[in-house]
Amino acid sequence: MKNNTIDEHQAVSDQKKSGENEKNPMTAALQAIGGKWKLLLLDSIRKECPKRFGELRKEMKYITQTTLTAQLRELERDGILTREVFPEVPPRVEYKLTELGKQLIPIMDALCQWGGLYEQQLPARHQRS
Repeated sequence: MKNNTIDEHQAVSDQKKSGENEKNPMTAALQAIGGKWKLLLLDSIRKECPKRFGELRKEMKYITQTTLTAQLRELERDGILTREVFPEVPPRVEYKLTELGKQLIPIMDALCQWGGLYEQQLPARHQRS
């Protein structure tokens, strides 16, 4: 008896379907803002804009500096954030939402609202299990 449901001779992926998936708007959105930290970073920046790097680092206690820097650079590369470096000692770096990034605000508001409703339902869901 076989332990898996995939036939050895069955094609695992269909090239036509994978090409269609790349054009999916949800895929594009998730590539830009998906991941563990990006939405949390954007939420923090939208609440206090501009936001200094040091403030983000203090707020995001469980993210390494390397990961924080990488995530911010990706958001900047994708046109969601702008980064401004001030020639001071010590250097000051601030992040702001671009116009494209500001379009995410109602989406983040909706996610926060949904998250609150979801949290309210969690105890009831666990009691039924």
